[in-house]
Amino acid sequence: MSHGHSHGGGGCRCAAEREEPPEQRGLDYGLYLRIDLERLQCLNESREGSGRGVFKPWEERTDRSKFVESDADEELLFNIPFTGNVKLKGIIIMGENDDSHPSEMRLYKNIPQMSFDDTEREPDQTFSLNRDLTGELEYATKISRFSNVYHLSIHISKNFGADTTKVFYIGLRGEWTELRRHEVTICNYEASANPADHKVHQVTPQTHFIS
Repeated sequence: MSHGHSHGGGGCRCAAEREEPPEQRGLDYGLYLRIDLERLQCLNESREGSGRGVFKPWEERTDRSKFVESDADEELLFNIPFTGNVKLKGIIIMGENDDSHPSEMRLYKNIPQMSFDDTEREPDQTFSLNRDLTGELEYATKISRFSNVYHLSIHISKNFGADTTKVFYIGLRGEWTELRRHEVTICNYEASANPADHKVHQVTPQTHFIS
């Protein structure tokens, strides 16, 4: 398959093409702060809890002391609950410079507690991956499909031929919305009889991000 192409649309691009300073790049990939790490699951990890360690700051992506390796075979399944609603725009995935690097990634939205049996269903998007040792390749999601995500499952279905798969970093780029705050805001202005209040809430940035 040609470089940067994915099944079902999307593709990858390098950091240089984004033409952003490292500080901005780090901010862009701040969605790891919006993951409910206590409830995050990684199925088929060889060391319990190691899957959580790959969701870290972008500037720490080259820290190779934290990684996850698959156990029984080459597959890994991450169940990632967010603390609000996410509009997912891009993903970076870093591996080892050998055949243990993931070669295919399948994304599913809003299916909590996914199992490997559930991966038989059609994914929302599938990517054919290239080796990325520095965290420079971004895979762009179909934003129309990932504009209202409270739970993301990442299925690493294949690698380049090794018995196990190793991942050092997964970066998530997008926008996050705090659900509870929106619900309170909406209730407040609906309970108010003042038309001016209604207009004020319509132009708040928070309301802008409701999809």
